[in-house]
Amino acid sequence: MNQKREIPEQERINEILWRLREAYPDAQCALRHSNPLELLVATMLSAQCTDERVNQVTEKLFQKYRTAEDYAMANPEELEQDIRPTGYYRSKARRLQEAARVLVERYNGRVPDTMEELLELPGVARKTANMVLGVAFNRAEGIVVDTHVKRVAQRLGLTKEQDPLKIEQDLMAIVPREQWIDFSHQMIWHGRRICKARSPDCPSCPLNDLCPSAEM
Repeated sequence: MNQKREIPEQERINEILWRLREAYPDAQCALRHSNPLELLVATMLSAQCTDERVNQVTEKLFQKYRTAEDYAMANPEELEQDIRPTGYYRSKARRLQEAARVLVERYNGRVPDTMEELLELPGVARKTANMVLGVAFNRAEGIVVDTHVKRVAQRLGLTKEQDPLKIEQDLMAIVPREQWIDFSHQMIWHGRRICKARSPDCPSCPLNDLCPSAEM
């Protein structure tokens, strides 16, 4: 077990980033998709739902709905039932159709590749936009802040904020831009595998001696 040590804050942060890269060199988006539209839909469905459940639902969903127009023209009740296992299916179905109509009307069914345009889509906030931009377009416009990133960042003392937007700003200020995309995935993987919400595995954590919240 590592013993905590006092080191300058910037050195601690650099060491955290390095260890995350070493621990999760293959970290990537867990949502299965084959194009930007599928990633957008899957990310919207992942709200208050596990990626595993979303992947189970989208396996059939993506065979049935292949274009933005398919979602826009779908029978609302039928779409609701198709995504029901992801939870909050009525509001999610409504947002999916609203977003799909915007894609059809403004972008010829194409998912836009800018933050400004993505944020104009109903049901899309920065978390979803960052995921789509980073994974589908390899564009680092921000850092994905989901429940895992929020929890891990707070426990590591990288932020004291509660609001995802402020947490993202704090992380963007200390993580080099060229690492934003990978850092998001590494933090999510760490939150799922080690730094879990209810029972963090501190003894096995590669960041143990750098974490102010670690149980030694």
